[in-house]
Amino acid sequence: MAASDISAGIGADLDYIRGAGLFRKRRVIKSPQGAVVTVDNQRLVNFCSNDYLGFANDDRLIRALQQAAETYGVGSGASQLVCGRSSMHAELETELARITGRDRAVVFSSGYLANLSLARTLCPGRTDLIVADRLSHASMIDAARLSPAVFKRYRHADPVSLEQQLNKWGQKRKLVLTDSVFSMDGDVAPLPDIVKVCRQARACLVVDDAHGFGVLGKSGRGALEYFDLGQEDVPLLMATFGKALGVFGAFIAGQTQLIELLIQRARTYIYTTALPPALAATALMSLRLLDDEPWRREHLQTLIKRFQEGAVQLGLPILPSSTPIQPLMVGSASAAVKLSDKLFHQGFFISAIRPPSVPNNTARLRITLSAAHTEEQIDHLLDALLETVAVK
Repeated sequence: MAASDISAGIGADLDYIRGAGLFRKRRVIKSPQGAVVTVDNQRLVNFCSNDYLGFANDDRLIRALQQAAETYGVGSGASQLVCGRSSMHAELETELARITGRDRAVVFSSGYLANLSLARTLCPGRTDLIVADRLSHASMIDAARLSPAVFKRYRHADPVSLEQQLNKWGQKRKLVLTDSVFSMDGDVAPLPDIVKVCRQARACLVVDDAHGFGVLGKSGRGALEYFDLGQEDVPLLMATFGKALGVFGAFIAGQTQLIELLIQRARTYIYTTALPPALAATALMSLRLLDDEPWRREHLQTLIKRFQEGAVQLGLPILPSSTPIQPLMVGSASAAVKLSDKLFHQGFFISAIRPPSVPNNTARLRITLSAAHTEEQIDHLLDALLETVAVK
């Protein structure tokens, strides 16, 4: 295909994206992340960040980053298996293994890279089987597609459907992938029931706890602490530093041999520049604050309850969710964009979520709450939604 043919095809693709109301515009933030941000020279209450505990602009994390940068510099220089692994990486992995109750942990440069490593490393053959929740994160789906293994999906949060898929196929190696908290709906997977199914089928379960780690559980250890599930129940746990911890990067924790296999064979670990040591040190500081400041999780739960109760009372089309992710269902992509723009001009920053991030005709505003928000900000948002949303 000639370059001109490629250009013509791209133009047609972009025209379709615009016509379908799916064109995405990047807004520029001129302030630190927080409950209030400056966007396009306008101060807005931010209800679309994953900074669930309000750590992204915390003074102590900033100081930890600065001090580590003075010691280790800015870049890591290479992948961890070449010369990019610092004492900060080693210390962070030790702490992650301890607080998650697992044998070992390995740090990745992003959550997407961490998830991409799993399927191809653990299921490298065509006789293997990977089964994922239908609404699992895109990185898990992409990972499964990159593997030569047979790939199937089960109905969302449905252990019976999972069991049917696992029993239908005769492959010996079986890998099950699921989010703990689903990033677009805010619901929590029925992990205890999924664990039972995986045990019966002798399948290895991987849980992506990106949106649960730091938020769920008595001490913020995530969904596995919330459900009291150990390493024998969930052999591999993935979580990120860029959400509740307010930093950047990710990790996978689990059984010794599984982690060692990832270190030796995961292409997204071997061939990626290591997370900068200063960011590893900052993530370590954030982990320590999880224990020191439980009030953040307590305040966040108060806000979630206040928003859910207020939305139900007002008749707003909010999905039931006990997590910081509160989806307001709109339907069409164009309607979601218009609603997002209206709220922007009223002082609220809430992005419209459209296909392919969600199924067709389920476009929404993904409202996310943070411990940095106040109850007054929640009430103001509810008032604004009542004025702008068509209440049934």
